[in-house]
Amino acid sequence: MARVVKEQDYAARRGEILATAQRLVATMGYEHMSIQDVLDAMQMSKGAFYHYFGSKHALLEALTERQLDAAEQRLLPIVHDPELSALAKYNRFFAVGNTWKLEQKDFLLKLMRVWYADSNAIMRHKVRVAGLRVIAPLLAEIAKQGVAEGTLNAAFPDQVGLIVISMAHDFGDLLIEQLLAREPAIVKAQRMQQTLDVYADAIERVLGAAAGSLTIADPSVLRAWAEATSDEAEDMVADAATGGSNGTHSS
Repeated sequence: MARVVKEQDYAARRGEILATAQRLVATMGYEHMSIQDVLDAMQMSKGAFYHYFGSKHALLEALTERQLDAAEQRLLPIVHDPELSALAKYNRFFAVGNTWKLEQKDFLLKLMRVWYADSNAIMRHKVRVAGLRVIAPLLAEIAKQGVAEGTLNAAFPDQVGLIVISMAHDFGDLLIEQLLAREPAIVKAQRMQQTLDVYADAIERVLGAAAGSLTIADPSVLRAWAEATSDEAEDMVADAATGGSNGTHSS
C-alpha cells in the first residue's frame, strides 16, 4: 500500500511540474525557458527536479506526451463508439476539439503570442511528429470503418490519418495567421470560414466522402475566436513581429 501511495505522490508531483512548465512555455517560449525558471516557480531544488526529469529535453518529451494524452483521451471514446457512423465520428471529433479549445481560450490566446516564435520551433516539431504517431492511426481506424460501411471511398484508408493530421497542422498555421491579422472580427470570421471550407473539401476528397458531409467548425465558434482576438490583435501582431520576446530571457 505504501508503494502505491508513493507512486501516486510521484505522479502528482510530476504532473505539477509539467503544468508549471506548460505555463512557462506559454509565456516565455520553450527555448527561453530554463530549468531554473521551473525551479523558481515550483520553489524546488535542482536535485528534486532531476528526480522527475533527467534534462530539459526530457521535460519537453513529457510535455508533448501530456498534450497527446489529453487529445487521445477525448478521441478514443469517439473512435470506439459502436453507435456512430464513420462520418459522425469525424464530425464529433472536430466538435469535441473545438469545445476543448474554447474551454482553454485564455490560455491558448497567450500561447499564440509565442507559439510561432523561433523559441518554440522544437516544441512545434515535437507536437507535430507525435501527433502523426498517436492520433493518425485513430483517424485511419475511422476511415476503415467508413470504407466498410460504404460511406467513404478512401483509396488508401491506412494512410488517411497521416494526411488529415498533416493538413490540420498546415491549416492551423494559416488560421492563426488570420487570427493575428488587424481586421474586424466579422472579416476574420469570414476568412477563417473560407479557409475551413477549403480544408473540409480537401479532407472529403481524401476520404472519398460526399461533398458537404464534414463540418470542421460551427460559425459561432469562429465568431468567438475572432471576437476574442480583435481587441488585442495589435498587441499580438507586435509580439509576433518581435519573436514573442515580451517577458522572456535567455536560458
